Amino acid sequence: MMNKPKFHIFVCTSSRANGQQKGYCHTKGGVELVAKFMEEIEDRDLGGEVFVNNTGCFGICEQGPVVVIYPGGTWYKGVTPDDVETIMEEHIEGGNIVERLAL
Repeated sequence: MMNKPKFHIFVCTSSRANGQQKGYCHTKGGVELVAKFMEEIEDRDLGGEVFVNNTGCFGICEQGPVVVIYPGGTWYKGVTPDDVETIMEEHIEGGNIVERLAL
């Protein structure tokens, strides 16, 4: 039986239903964000507790790259690789929303 993660992080990488990756979040480093989250999760030994997935478009491309975290359904906008550490520290480990990035 699979353990459900405590947190699930979704990162837009602009993947479309037809498999193409195009669009704002893809060109703005969405794929790099996924890698950075995975790295941070591993560094903090949170592999069993925090899952990260790339997603298709959330429909608010001009606010991208967009990151959505459950539980809570917190949406973050304009996330850069430098913000990943902050999100991990403040939100995932600290339980506080990173207000400057919140949508």
